[in-house]
Formats: sequence, C-alpha cells, structure tokens
Amino acid sequence: MAIQPGDRLPAVDFFVTTPDGLDTRSTDDVFKGRRVVLVGVPGAFTPTCDRNHLPGFVEHADAILARGIDAIAVTAVNDAFVLKAWAAKADPEGRITFLGDGNGTFARAIGLEADATARGFGLRSQRYSMLVEDGVVAALSLEEVRGQVGVSGAEAMLAALATPAPDVASP
Repeated sequence: MAIQPGDRLPAVDFFVTTPDGLDTRSTDDVFKGRRVVLVGVPGAFTPTCDRNHLPGFVEHADAILARGIDAIAVTAVNDAFVLKAWAAKADPEGRITFLGDGNGTFARAIGLEADATARGFGLRSQRYSMLVEDGVVAALSLEEVRGQVGVSGAEAMLAALATPAPDVASP
C-alpha cells in the first residue's frame, strides 16, 4: 500500500556523495525536525525528469524555501554518483539535496515503486512531490499519467504551500 498523508516515512538510508566519497543519510538525517519538500522522480537525466520536473524546483527553490521549508530534496532510483552529476548540471548552486535510492529501497518502502522493466529501466520510482513535516507526510501529490508533470510540479507545490492549512476550531 502506498504511503499516505499522516503516515511516517519508513527508516531507510539514502546514498549521497561527499568530498570523502560515498556516504549514507537516514530518513531521520534528512527529515527529523524539519519541513522538507521531497520530489520523487523515475530517473536522473530521463527526459521528463530532466526537462520538465526538476527545472521547476530549481527555478522556484528560493520561493519554496521562503515559505517555511527547510530543504528541498530529490530522490531517484539511481546511484549517488549519477545523482551527483545530475545535481552539478541541474542545480550548480546546490539549493537542492539529491538522494540516491539506487536499489529502489525507499521507493518500495513507501509503496511508490514503478516497474519499468518493459522499457529496459527496471524498478523505478513513481513521479510525485510531497511535503514532509518532522518525518510525517503532510501532503502527497502523485502523478497518474506517465511522462506528465502537473500535480507534482514546483508550481503546484508553491500553490499548496501558499494555501493555509484548514483551521480546526474547537467547539
């Protein structure tokens, strides 16, 4: 079953590159005590991800961060070295954190894996964006049509962040 708003992210390690080489970041390292916009894409350098999805988050990073967001992170079922190269190309200012999920462990753990073996890509992630608050999914926008960027795009996230949360009044 796919993760839903109100669910806590599972404990999983992502892979990142550092000046000292390959390292891990746990979900707690990335999300604990923070408001994070997490963007899930099928793969670095793939046409829709590279031309349509990620560029919006790079372009609007400052506006997203200005809305009380501590970090923007992108995860893909690619190794950390591929994501390092994609980050260097797409976000040379380093405003976005790139999290390698090379084995698809995170994608499977949140129930948002996609089987792309028929196209020669193996296991991938579905395309989504989510707002995570202290490790809990506050909002999830999942694309229903492969190759489309609409509800999971940066503009949709900005609009969602601009909308005040419903006020729950006590009787």
